[in-house]
Amino acid sequence: MKRISASFLPPIALDSRRKIPLYSQLYEWFRRAILDGQLRPGQRVPSTRALAAELKVSRIPVSSAYEQLQAEGYLETFIGAGTCVIRSIPDDASKPAPGKMRDASRQASQSQSPRRVSRRVTLMRVPAQTWSNKLVAFRVSLPALEHFPSGVWSKLVNRHSRRPTRQLMAYGDAMGYMPLREAIAEYLGAVRAVRCEPSQILVTTGSQLGLQLSAQVLLDPNDRVWIEEPGYPGARHALMSAGAQLVPVPVDYEGLNVAEGIRRARSARAVYITPSHQYPLGVTMTATRRMQLLNWVARSGAWIIEDDYDSEYRLGGRPIPSLQGLDAGARVIYVGTFSKVMFPALRLGYVVVPKDLVDAFSTARDATDQFSSTLYQAVMTDFILEGHFARHIRRMRVLYMERRTALVEAVRKQIGDKLEVIGAEAGMHLVALLPAGVSDVAVSKKAAELGISAMPLSSCYLKPPAKGGLILGYGGTDAQQIHDGVRKLRVSICP
Repeated sequence: MKRISASFLPPIALDSRRKIPLYSQLYEWFRRAILDGQLRPGQRVPSTRALAAELKVSRIPVSSAYEQLQAEGYLETFIGAGTCVIRSIPDDASKPAPGKMRDASRQASQSQSPRRVSRRVTLMRVPAQTWSNKLVAFRVSLPALEHFPSGVWSKLVNRHSRRPTRQLMAYGDAMGYMPLREAIAEYLGAVRAVRCEPSQILVTTGSQLGLQLSAQVLLDPNDRVWIEEPGYPGARHALMSAGAQLVPVPVDYEGLNVAEGIRRARSARAVYITPSHQYPLGVTMTATRRMQLLNWVARSGAWIIEDDYDSEYRLGGRPIPSLQGLDAGARVIYVGTFSKVMFPALRLGYVVVPKDLVDAFSTARDATDQFSSTLYQAVMTDFILEGHFARHIRRMRVLYMERRTALVEAVRKQIGDKLEVIGAEAGMHLVALLPAGVSDVAVSKKAAELGISAMPLSSCYLKPPAKGGLILGYGGTDAQQIHDGVRKLRVSICP
């Protein structure tokens, strides 16, 4: 067995006032730690000199304890490698003490009845996931990771990590690394028509934190909030974590039905919306609906949380300007992310905050997790300023257009009589509606068994929809996977 290197020991408590000699206390502590599994077989223990110095005792009782443990077969010594826990302990010696067994039995009996948790968490529970989260065909929100410029990114990481400055290693600003905030503000102004200054940019660990912070700052428990129906489940969770009452508002081919939202909850405190590329249906909110929404907000004093989901990848024309850029009353909280444009593990996003709310958002962020990794913020800054970000988006836009076309064509040829494709003009996924009466959950389960991912559209509804469908991601699915995946999808629908 390979010997395990020395690691941190659990705390050793010695009491010099006890009548039991120190060496006996040490012996008993090590013996119990070995039998209880706190010290693992083969784990190296400190030398007698090092342990005596750490415990501030004479070396004699430590040596005596080690000698007794070695004599009884709990420790063994290797020339040049020090003293280690014995590699094999007799079966009867390693059994837990009766007290331990009673504790484990008591914990097991307690686990049969659920422990009390907050009501908010109970309400946030969702049905069991039926679709595959593996890196397989049609996984939603998965970019083309094999086409990411890893070489360029690695060089930039090395540039900052080889000789990190004190600023990179110390505590960061809750609002984010200022050079990155400046780069984001410039990018959003040029590409998304967002009106903001660097001081309004809050860097987050992905868009999900941006949604949670928005909910914490803007909402009180029981405040009513419009949400899109169907809509992004992650937004529902963020709003419910703040105790909000969700008001589902239907989405049609023009986007969120503002008139229906006013009818259902005229005095709502906020609205969550994905106007540029609605998740999951993929429709773009029309100019008429946008103005209706902004007019209602101006009258009611409500807030708009704009999630600019997949806005970079509008494949059928020029990107649609943000809703924030049209807002004259500073009522829009704009949320964006780099995680899908770059790679999900990056966990970098941003929020554009109205000037009078900057302090509130900064306080909320500091209380949540203080700040995002300054190293990755510095690397991302260089990636943007040196032009790599814009080039990467251009390449991916072409690639995703090709993959979208391939998927639409494959569905049309193989199962066009069973699926109606919608929302294929932007982003990295499309929606395929199933025939009436076909369960999208059942199809999703069968697809997962066949090794592909097909997220059921019904998982994005608060109430069961009249017609089910499948959300099919093509961003991380190449041509061969698309061909094979559609064939498996046909089997899932028509077994």
